[in-house]
Amino acid sequence: MNETQQPSGETPKLFLVTGGAGFTGINLIRYLLAKGYRVRSLDIAPFTYDDCRTAIDEIQGDIRDRATVARAMQDVDIVVHTAMALPLYPEHDILTTGIDGTRTLLEEAAEADVDRFIHISSTAVYGIPDHHPLCEDDQLDGVGPYGKAKVEAESVCEQFRARGRCVPIVRPKSFIGPERLGVFALLYDWAQDGRGFPMIGSGNNRYQLLDVEDLCDAIHLCATLDRELVNDTFNIGAKQFATMGEDYQAVLDYAGHGKRVRGFPAAPVIWGLRLLDAMHLSPLYKWVYETASKDSFVSIEKAERLLGFAPRYSNQDALVRNFEWYLAHADEFESASGVTHRVPWKQGALRIAKRFF
Repeated sequence: MNETQQPSGETPKLFLVTGGAGFTGINLIRYLLAKGYRVRSLDIAPFTYDDCRTAIDEIQGDIRDRATVARAMQDVDIVVHTAMALPLYPEHDILTTGIDGTRTLLEEAAEADVDRFIHISSTAVYGIPDHHPLCEDDQLDGVGPYGKAKVEAESVCEQFRARGRCVPIVRPKSFIGPERLGVFALLYDWAQDGRGFPMIGSGNNRYQLLDVEDLCDAIHLCATLDRELVNDTFNIGAKQFATMGEDYQAVLDYAGHGKRVRGFPAAPVIWGLRLLDAMHLSPLYKWVYETASKDSFVSIEKAERLLGFAPRYSNQDALVRNFEWYLAHADEFESASGVTHRVPWKQGALRIAKRFF
């Protein structure tokens, strides 16, 4: 039997997706439903996707609430843990959601004897590295509350792995695709309006991204391959990527206004963003602006070799695919903004700078 397919005649496995109402969650839920699985979503936010709302079991609640988590674990075969307070949330929410919430989920999953628990971490656990490519056994050094919470959450996962639980850890690069806005909405908004786009630094650094569909493939491999094989930690990212300037230029070229990305000296821009950050006017959080001018890519050789992971989208493919979605849905979030990946982040002082591009 092919391990990636449902056994005929058997009840499809039930996946619990934490953070199911978020960007990662909805893309994964659609992916799993298309493969015939049963899906339950657990998210503090309401599930608002009409295309699959009636096809899933929705539980609205906080992963830090033990009673809610215990109820969500009933009859679950596989947990995919994507829920996290994003970097623009208050520090307390980031740390308690990332660390305490993960521990509560793992404890209740063990109590319910869930077959495997797939933890979606981040390459932010590597901090600001001094070499590339980064490998899974490199030193971890999370920057800011988000990075620190991700590092500690992985430590909690490893504790449960040591107790005999199957806890694959996936470290994806920054990923994009349908429903993804957040920081990428800055690029898409400027491209749509016929503006150029500023780069922190020359734009000659290599910055690896990931299409969310490739991430879903990697998660599915961790859910279906042999338990001993997948009970490990894996970097996941695009196979093909150029420089950051070249990859972002692909979006401006697609927009068709003849505009270009423009590099600016990194040091003064970063100091300016630090000042704006202190004044709560920066559209970017620390890890983004501190790493945007530097190389940032990981080795995916381990996932390729052990899981058979084969990403289908290059950086440019993923950026343009997401831009196409943005153009098709721009009227839906014209006046929306916030701190999640599903809405545009506030442009802050960059709204003024946009006039000069």
